[in-house]
Amino acid sequence: MFRTYWSAHVVSLVGEQISYLALPLLAVLTVGAGPAEMGYLTAAALLPNLLFSLAAGAWVDRRPAKRHIMIGADLVRAGLLLVVPVLAFAGLLQLWHLYVIAFLTGTLTLLFEVANNSLFASVVPRADYIGANSLLNGARAMSYVAGPSAGGLLVQTITAPFALIADAVSYLGSAILLLRIRPDESAAVSTSSSPEESGVLSGLRYIARSAVLRSLLLGVTVLNLFNYVFHALFILYVTTALGLSAGQLGVLIGVASVGGLLGAVITGPLTRRFGVGPVAIAGFVVFPLPLVLVPLAAGGEPTIMAMVFAAEFLSSIGVMMLDITVGSLQTAATPLTRLSLVSGAKRTVNYGVRPLGALLGGFLGETIGIHPTIWIASVGAVTGTLFVLFSPIRRLRELPDQPD
Repeated sequence: MFRTYWSAHVVSLVGEQISYLALPLLAVLTVGAGPAEMGYLTAAALLPNLLFSLAAGAWVDRRPAKRHIMIGADLVRAGLLLVVPVLAFAGLLQLWHLYVIAFLTGTLTLLFEVANNSLFASVVPRADYIGANSLLNGARAMSYVAGPSAGGLLVQTITAPFALIADAVSYLGSAILLLRIRPDESAAVSTSSSPEESGVLSGLRYIARSAVLRSLLLGVTVLNLFNYVFHALFILYVTTALGLSAGQLGVLIGVASVGGLLGAVITGPLTRRFGVGPVAIAGFVVFPLPLVLVPLAAGGEPTIMAMVFAAEFLSSIGVMMLDITVGSLQTAATPLTRLSLVSGAKRTVNYGVRPLGALLGGFLGETIGIHPTIWIASVGAVTGTLFVLFSPIRRLRELPDQPD
């Protein structure tokens, strides 16, 4: 069953990575978006996390079949993405269309991910969390290799609007694979009627009382605020200021993402050698710090490509170390019946700050310039480490046996 569940992730993630490159390139190359518009586009996809995560967590928590929610989200996302090439073919595509589609697909992605946290715990035994997360994040790293390379080539050959068809097909493939698994989800359904335990704010209250969940959430929130300042302007910066083409950027990111595969492979052995807490803290540093190479990039095209490659490669190792350990710690530190609630609360803060980061990136890019903003973002993200460095996490060698 886990193999099919994992396969659904692989198919969907490759398509998502094509869109990750194709949608902003569509905005830059076809619709003529500038720094502020790129910030708005990134924010539109992330804003649902700020607006709906708490309510989504409470709603999903009481649904008996999380898998059905995920299948429905896949199907509707596929339909929404297919609207883009239709509008482009008809000559009607405008920037506000991209904002609306990004917002709606972001809302459905929120529902999918909140439900997925509970489905994961229904499919995977607690003792296998790190191994399973390593495989899932390895799939994500694999998508980073294949997706941007394919996306860059598709944008150059069939143009950005039609490259999004590949992502729509991937969502359909994910839905078909999820239909084939039959996990027992009964243990993950909340039966509490108490507002204290099942209300929309109960997830936030639980996180606030948990030393592990609280410090992890604060750390990743600060990291993601600055990372999305960086993310909002990265493609614009490397294609305009550094002069890389869409094809060069796609291949560069794809090849550099092999670092993610390496990170997924080494995280398990590292946690067994040094402990899950110290490796998580290392991930907080190794993920953002290499990105300072992007604003440092200068000289001829080979030097620039080498520095951007190194930034993406090393950062990909760090993000796998971070996501595997933090994801496993968060799941282990949360009761099964509250996974959706806590996931919704976590996304409200962690993902909710991302559109704020994107908007801040667009604002700073317009006011102080793109290059200084990239510098601020790449250095500022490292400060998230402070929240976990002085917490109980640094002493954790194993996953907690029960929620703290």
